[in-house]
Amino acid sequence: MSDKLTRIAIINVDKCKPKKCRQECRKACPVVRTGKLCIEVTPESKIAFISETLCIGCGICPKKCPFGAIHIINLPTNLEKEVTHRYSANSFKLHRLPTPRPGQVLGLVGTNGIGKSTALKVLAGKLKPNLGRFDDPPDWEEILRYFRGSELQNFFTKVLEDDIKAIIKPQYVDHIPRAIRGPVTKVGKLIKAKLEKDNLKEILSDLDLKEVLEREVAQLSGGELQRFAIGMTAVQKADVYMFDEPSSYLDVKQRLNAARVIRSLLDATSYVICVEHDLSVLDYLSDFVCILYGVPSVYGVVSLPASVREGINIFLDGNIPTENLRFRDESLQFRLADASDIIPIDKSRSFEYPSMTKTLGDFKLTIETGDFTDSEIIVMMGENGTGKTTFCRMLAGAIAPDSGKKVPQLHVSMKPQKISPKFTGTVRQLFFKKIRASFLLPQFQTDVCKPLKIDDIIDLEVQNLSGGELQRVAIVLALGQPADIYLIDEPSAYLDSEQRVICAKVIKRFILHAKKTAFIVEHDFIMATYLADRVIVFEGKPSVDSIATKPQSLLTGCNKFLKNLNVTFRRDPVSYRPRINKLDSQLDHEQKASGNYFFIDSTELAG
Repeated sequence: MSDKLTRIAIINVDKCKPKKCRQECRKACPVVRTGKLCIEVTPESKIAFISETLCIGCGICPKKCPFGAIHIINLPTNLEKEVTHRYSANSFKLHRLPTPRPGQVLGLVGTNGIGKSTALKVLAGKLKPNLGRFDDPPDWEEILRYFRGSELQNFFTKVLEDDIKAIIKPQYVDHIPRAIRGPVTKVGKLIKAKLEKDNLKEILSDLDLKEVLEREVAQLSGGELQRFAIGMTAVQKADVYMFDEPSSYLDVKQRLNAARVIRSLLDATSYVICVEHDLSVLDYLSDFVCILYGVPSVYGVVSLPASVREGINIFLDGNIPTENLRFRDESLQFRLADASDIIPIDKSRSFEYPSMTKTLGDFKLTIETGDFTDSEIIVMMGENGTGKTTFCRMLAGAIAPDSGKKVPQLHVSMKPQKISPKFTGTVRQLFFKKIRASFLLPQFQTDVCKPLKIDDIIDLEVQNLSGGELQRVAIVLALGQPADIYLIDEPSAYLDSEQRVICAKVIKRFILHAKKTAFIVEHDFIMATYLADRVIVFEGKPSVDSIATKPQSLLTGCNKFLKNLNVTFRRDPVSYRPRINKLDSQLDHEQKASGNYFFIDSTELAG
């Protein structure tokens, strides 16, 4: 078998601490005992070094490392011939590249840390691919020879001859205010300074940027920054447009508008590449997709292009039939009966909240009387600025209604929309301080911590966590607090597609097991429909006035919400995920005519 496998050794820079351990990896290595330098580490080393040519793949060092910093992985040798880039020894490795096509949108889907941003940098010409030879990088002539015969050869030739102008819309839009320096800091002036097309009015209208033109960039909210970043990219003339997670912070309506703006950039010669974790938006946006699979922070492999429907279903199934390869143990499905058919639901206990109003400056929120029961998840659907977070805070008792009855006194646990880590210490210390009793329960570990892969980050400093890691910690903290009601604001933010599905299953199972109630604000439509037992729809004009309806069934609520957006959804027959119908398509017209904006199979409702 060894002749068919190539060994890669990865050392996590954050976890490897030679000064705090006894170099167990080196002492236990059988190759080192024979006198060969397979593992080199001294107390002065910043991190250990493992020779991949000498390593025999015995698997002892990963088990012996007290910090879990070592990964030894056997890869098929044919992949070794397809290495595109490797940063340094014992670090992340990217195999193959996505192949963009002119006049079409290429979607990239895969977990965080699998090489999507690295692939974008290579295609934009910002990172020279070293074909895995980090110590002896090849020149461009050799790189072009390597890609000979593929569409990428033409693409890189154009990049090399400076015939291609590439723009990347960055992933972390909250870093934009820090990057803008100089006398001009107002939204309108910055956009006009980059303007190279005559479509400014349409873009400002589609992205709802007219109201913020006179505002300083530093004063923009997350959603406004995202729309500003998409607008800045769309007004420029370029050959390659790249969008890294264009839907984060946006509500469903804004996501669809942003998708239309991105598709409007296409012409016969331009390339558009988009990394997106909201699968319904990726489906709506792309013409074809490439899946990235592998082990996060260890190695990533880019699959061959597939049609959108087929590609997303392959990603959810975890199996690539053309390569006869399974990259995930279980498939991810969206049957609405998924969790509730395992655990019987007790609807005997019922609670009510009264009709309330709340005025905040110019904004007025009216809430209709509603009720909820144990073992129930109610999802709040509405545009940004319609008062969903305000309603959560009123339920929590953090703000009082203008007049009338108050919400009944209940124990509430809340996961806020914005997570700012103030705790100094590790994730483990934070859990012991805040949710010690729950965290030590085996049931909580099995149901919540293990699926969310908290073990991978348990000894990391809270201050150093990425957005997705912080989100998982915040979800565990919220579910670990004993409460009657769990208020969870945007659990999908910063999570990748796979983590979103797992996170939705964790929340659903936990609420049913614990016989509690959850109110969830969620803009990822696939996640929202999977979670929801009932729906509260927020209608009205954002930031002016809004009405929160009483909780209604998933079908009625989604129909009402999608009618306001003028969008129809169908269900995929294989994975059951909701899919957006293209505007004015035959199916779109048929469903609007019959009033079925959200389509569920009658068999599923019966189940």
